[in-house]
Amino acid sequence: MQAFDVVIVGAGAAGLFCAGVAGQLGLKVLLLDHSEKVAEKIRISGGGRCNFTNRLLDPAAPQRHFLGENPHFCRSALARYTPQDFIALVQRHGIAFHEKHKGQLFCDRSSEDIIRMLLAECAAGGVQHWQPCAVRALRTGAGPDGSEGYLLDSDRGPVHSRAVVVATGGLSIPKIGASDFGYRIARQFGLRLVEPRPGLVPLSFDGEAWAPYAALAGLSLPVAMETGTKKGRASFLEDLLFTHRGLSGPAVLQISSYWREQQPIRLNLAPDVDLPQALARAKASSRKLIVNELAGLVPARLAEAWVQQEAGWQRTIAEASDKALNLLAERLARWELTPTGTEGWRKAEVTLGGVDTRELSSQTMESRQPGLYFIGEVVDVTGWLGGYNFQWAWASGQACAQGLAARLRH
Repeated sequence: MQAFDVVIVGAGAAGLFCAGVAGQLGLKVLLLDHSEKVAEKIRISGGGRCNFTNRLLDPAAPQRHFLGENPHFCRSALARYTPQDFIALVQRHGIAFHEKHKGQLFCDRSSEDIIRMLLAECAAGGVQHWQPCAVRALRTGAGPDGSEGYLLDSDRGPVHSRAVVVATGGLSIPKIGASDFGYRIARQFGLRLVEPRPGLVPLSFDGEAWAPYAALAGLSLPVAMETGTKKGRASFLEDLLFTHRGLSGPAVLQISSYWREQQPIRLNLAPDVDLPQALARAKASSRKLIVNELAGLVPARLAEAWVQQEAGWQRTIAEASDKALNLLAERLARWELTPTGTEGWRKAEVTLGGVDTRELSSQTMESRQPGLYFIGEVVDVTGWLGGYNFQWAWASGQACAQGLAARLRH
């Protein structure tokens, strides 16, 4: 039986980063993962260029960019390991990057640069890395030297560890190895879970009701989108993408994390235009069809689909009644519709819910079960689209590694 100070289960963003830091802090670390490839989510993220953090993240107000039963939980870790800290690491490794949109930072070349950096950090800490290697069972027990800790039955034999870190992510994108391992371990040790559900995911609609808009598939435009009411209201100004089954694009992915079943969403399809004023001005000076005038305010394909909804919109704008034009402006500025669901785990970029943060220390990520830690996506902390979830992976991994070093080096 081999013995380690800590075994980290899951070689994704959080697990790799935690392993490298813990190893460099002097701990004997084993990192293992059941998948054949390391860090697949990093590899495919950001169109293959990895949106590795967001420089606009405000650690003093994480609730602005993070969801969970307690969105303030992540403040401690995020304040102690900031986007600037990770940027400094990226720069030390000579990785070129750029800002694309709203603080989002991407590699100039490839996501592989971040993966190689994390593996180099692990190597610098002397981390042992077994992959593919699944954990078949985990239980408390004494090691060969009589020290207490955990016994793991792995594909490469039994292992003893003084501490275990679960960094196995959530249920999103099963084709790259997502599993419920972390939730099963939490339940095994009596830790509460917040029911997982897909996040940052396209929204779908009833096929028959969606038929008039299915022809718009591939059309993208900036919109203002909101859902919920009062304190539960969320709104975003981002791009929308029509699909054959519903809506996607950054605006929809963002709002999906706040949307609940049977709840409507509201869209302004021309957020930068005063539609009543623009249509009234056109009526006073134009002999064009409404659809042609509208095509100057919104994409032509949208204008063509939209005017089919009312007979009063299928004429010249000079002939249209003020009532018809006001209705057109109102429908475009406040299009309300109710999704039937989401595209599910297959298309979800993240998992909402997970291990209840009330079970964890915000300082160290250790659970009520001594020596058992949870980091990254498996925890009920979910960020917005745009690099926030990766920053939570780095910050929670750093907090955990420091907590492990403080606990195990005594």
